[in-house]
Amino acid sequence: MARTADIEVVAPNFKRRLSGVTSTIVQLLPHQAQHLGIAALGPGLPRHLPKIAWWQAPGLLKRPARRRFRVWHARRNIEMLAGVILKSVLRAPLKLVFTSAAQRHHTWFTRFLLARMDCVIATSERSGQFLTVPHVVVKHGVDCERFRPPAERDAFPECTDLPGRFAVGCFGRVRHQKGTDLFIDAMIRLLPDYPDWTAVVTGRVTARHRSFHAKLRHRVAQSGLERQIVFLGEVPDVCPWYRRLHLYVAPSRNEGFGLTPLEAMASGTAVVASDAGAYAEMIVENVTGSVVCAGDGNALTEAIRRYMDNPGLAATHGRNAIAHAQKNFSLETEARAINSIYDMLWNASSTR
Repeated sequence: MARTADIEVVAPNFKRRLSGVTSTIVQLLPHQAQHLGIAALGPGLPRHLPKIAWWQAPGLLKRPARRRFRVWHARRNIEMLAGVILKSVLRAPLKLVFTSAAQRHHTWFTRFLLARMDCVIATSERSGQFLTVPHVVVKHGVDCERFRPPAERDAFPECTDLPGRFAVGCFGRVRHQKGTDLFIDAMIRLLPDYPDWTAVVTGRVTARHRSFHAKLRHRVAQSGLERQIVFLGEVPDVCPWYRRLHLYVAPSRNEGFGLTPLEAMASGTAVVASDAGAYAEMIVENVTGSVVCAGDGNALTEAIRRYMDNPGLAATHGRNAIAHAQKNFSLETEARAINSIYDMLWNASSTR
């Protein structure tokens, strides 16, 4: 457990259940901790993560050993509210930072909290358009050591018991928002003409979406394509599956940011995606993949067909995607950009 006096930045995580926000904190903090004293605060965090316990929270009312104030970096409304209370009510020496990924108009309460932040970060240009306060854009990154191209492409189908020579995949939670049904519809239309291709779906199915999942499987069964459209469920490690694909599809209807296309590109896989979230900002059209309008099943189908017609094009765009992801979307790049914002706040204070 970290010593409170040594902590310069606190990253609160007030939600026990795993979410995209929690995943961001878990991935970013070890990189940030290489350059400053940072710790998470909250439940459900892995043992290896730098963190402080709840009983240490009163120590936040005092200045850290090496700074005039700490940074409280929130990513949820409840965490913003806690920061405002600590700073404005309990007079803790804090500067408040908030990261916003939402692509919707904010409620009055969120706007109230945002107005009290010392700095606001948007995770994409698009999410920044919904902010009514000054902000900077820092796009999410991906772990390019974990999501990496294979030394030799993980053989498909040799390393699996699946049919075909080529694989197309759709990963993530199985639900309407994620457009899993759009992917299944496209596969039902396309695969009869492409017997060398197999479609792979992985991801968690929560209780709320079991009926949706069951309807998709029933639709596949009715099509007679059960051997070519495979539901793997939630796999222990998705990384090898990205490397086995020749094409990745991200058909979301809406997203906050959306990391799966980056994970695929870092793994050397071409991507067809909707323009939900930040997908259009991470994919280079006709270089690393293709982007279509969210919810447009026909456009999605035709974009996928182009790669099924020409697996060599998928391979070329997959190779292009590796360099693009490593140069522009690494976790190290994101961590450096966020740390520089903290430095800006500390430096501004020291010149007063």
